[in-house]
Amino acid sequence: MDERRRGNCGRRWTSVPRRTFLKAAAASAGAAALGGIPGILAAGQAPAYSKGTKLHLLQWLNFVPAGDKVFLAQVEEFARQMAVAVQVERIGMNDVRTRTTAAIEAKSGPDIILIPNNLPHLFGDGLADVSDVAEAIGKDQGGYYDLPRANASSGRRWIAVPQFVYSWAWNYREDWLKEAGITKFPETWEEFREMGKKLKAMGRPIGQGFGHSENDPNNYVYPLVWGFGGYEVEKDGKAVVLDKKGALEAIKYNTALWKEALDETGLSWDDASNNRAFLAGSMSVTGNSPSIYFVAREKFPEVFKVINHAPMPKGPAGRFYQLPTLSSAVMKYSKNQKLAKEFIRWYMSKEQYGKWFEVMETFAIPPTKMWYDHPVWTKDPKLTVFRDVIKDARQIGYAGPPGRKASEALAKYIIVDMFVKAIQGDKPEVALRWATEELRKIYGA
Repeated sequence: MDERRRGNCGRRWTSVPRRTFLKAAAASAGAAALGGIPGILAAGQAPAYSKGTKLHLLQWLNFVPAGDKVFLAQVEEFARQMAVAVQVERIGMNDVRTRTTAAIEAKSGPDIILIPNNLPHLFGDGLADVSDVAEAIGKDQGGYYDLPRANASSGRRWIAVPQFVYSWAWNYREDWLKEAGITKFPETWEEFREMGKKLKAMGRPIGQGFGHSENDPNNYVYPLVWGFGGYEVEKDGKAVVLDKKGALEAIKYNTALWKEALDETGLSWDDASNNRAFLAGSMSVTGNSPSIYFVAREKFPEVFKVINHAPMPKGPAGRFYQLPTLSSAVMKYSKNQKLAKEFIRWYMSKEQYGKWFEVMETFAIPPTKMWYDHPVWTKDPKLTVFRDVIKDARQIGYAGPPGRKASEALAKYIIVDMFVKAIQGDKPEVALRWATEELRKIYGA
């Protein structure tokens, strides 16, 4: 796989150029309003921008070729209608944090950056207020789910506009589970462990990464802590309570699971490693978006026939998810803030977003609720499970409020490394104490 795609949960196997430049043609004087959103072209023609105006977008490396095709066509259409040039640049998700930091420090770079997870809070001082755009979209589309709202808003101010949430579930081989005498995917973590024992004994372990990649490790460790009743801070956002709740039991559980059920190469994995291993037949179960399923459909038909998907197991405290989000942030240094907002408002409109959402299939969960009953979710029954994961999703830093401190804890991989330390031999109590102290350095309590 192209090394530029390390850290991208989408894991596209086909090559995509690093930079795509889209040059606009002259706009038609009688251009109609775009996307059914009043006000963008209210006068019936493109707003006047100075000659040579260029909008620079920094985006993720989308693994879905059809999604890329639709988005780039939309960018080209927007550029034509607005009589501007639009540059689309793509990088791996793990590189976005470094690139955004550099741009803010230099006060120069992309006008819009698609920022993952709760990291908009980490860069909040360098991001423009986009409340007018975000609120209008939410009002028009049935309101936002809690998770994308938490990751893109700070108090009453929106610091980014949610674009979508990654869907996530357990991908598994139905045929190999049946060979192990398992006819139904486990409902609880204890049942999950028993399943894993049988599968690993057959040379078909469960795959889970614990490296410093943006999505897969966090998608697993946070829900595991929550499922056992643990969480980082209280609602006041000050009192660190990781060592007061169920986190210790989660660490003990995972350390046993590592030895009994998990593929023990997972410490070095990036976000693409489990995809490759699953498709190569070296593991039977792994947590992921439906990207494995899509690639199997195209390139591994025999594997495709036996893949299915299941929700997160329940722990003593319930079933929870940590789902990656992607949000469009307009940079405060940008000289094209008005144009940037107009672009976000346009491509997130029902007409334009619907075209993209359909070809992304169930990989992308829209941030607003109006899309819940869309037929894309039920077209393939094996993918319907991805629709409902958003309902049980929590924000990083639960039960505290979203904010910079929770983002810093995520950026430092404190919860991931807590589990890694125990896997590598630290006593669970020692690993928990370390993580708790690291959180206290951030939260000041």
